Amino acid sequence: MSDPAPCAARIVAAARCWLGTPYRHQASLRGAGCDCLGLLRGVWRDLYGAEPEVPPPYSPAWAEEHGAETLRDAARRHLVEIDPAEAAAGDVVLFRWRDGVPAKHCAILAGPGRMIHAYDGHAVVESAIPRAWARRIAWAFRFPELPR
Repeated sequence: MSDPAPCAARIVAAARCWLGTPYRHQASLRGAGCDCLGLLRGVWRDLYGAEPEVPPPYSPAWAEEHGAETLRDAARRHLVEIDPAEAAAGDVVLFRWRDGVPAKHCAILAGPGRMIHAYDGHAVVESAIPRAWARRIAWAFRFPELPR
């Protein structure tokens, strides 16, 4: 297997191209708007081309309405699940906001203690991961090997 560091650098660079993109629920268009999933989808397109699947429409309260681990299940279909303790730059983390509710936020790690993500009321940002958020990381995933 190849060294993951160059892949991580490509992933983080692709995610940084989205910085400043306004938050728009269900959107995934760099510079125009995206939500956290839209950011992940857009980075996937930047790295691999076409998305492996397009999510169905979802409400802002989709996790609470359905109770299923929809985000985790989609990540498992297309990314490589890793131990959250092993997550590093270029990896994807999923957050669960409360015990007993599905994970509903995702971010791409930019480096130790840093993430790139989109959330309601903010543009795509690179920020520190607050301790309260770090405790809420439920799953971590790695992108599959990148094409050359």
